[in-house]
Amino acid sequence: MGLLAGLAAMLFTACNAPAPAETAAPAMDMAALKTEIQAMEDAFSAAEKAKDADAVAAYYADDAISYGRNKQPAVGKAAIRANIAEGLATEAAGVSNVYKVVDVFAEGNSAVEIGSFDHMDSTGTSVDKGFYMSYFQKRDGKYVCVRDMNVTTLPATPAKQ
Repeated sequence: MGLLAGLAAMLFTACNAPAPAETAAPAMDMAALKTEIQAMEDAFSAAEKAKDADAVAAYYADDAISYGRNKQPAVGKAAIRANIAEGLATEAAGVSNVYKVVDVFAEGNSAVEIGSFDHMDSTGTSVDKGFYMSYFQKRDGKYVCVRDMNVTTLPATPAKQ
């Protein structure tokens, strides 16, 4: 009976013991993350302007998927790079994009960016504006885009019959 009473006392004590303190993850420096992602967007823009498809594609993870307007998703970095190269080849010299980080949400090794873009012709006149969303994962110490998509604010054009 003494053994049973001892076990019951241990169980009662264990059930009433305070839970071990959880160690909270250190707070993420969102301002620094926003600056880091803006630098990635600036490099993306500079690479587009230089018509360097490889430098643009460096933004993406090997297993990324990019959801562009009016086309099927590009699956994998090689397919994304091919789409980029095709688009850059058809653009006139001097065409540029300005990307601006609007908001960043992050937790752990993942971050989501909501941004705006301004597409300008060779004279610097804005010909399209819109928004995009990019999902990043930190891999090997740096963020890479694993999913992205964009929309334009231009009115939809009627389908040709």
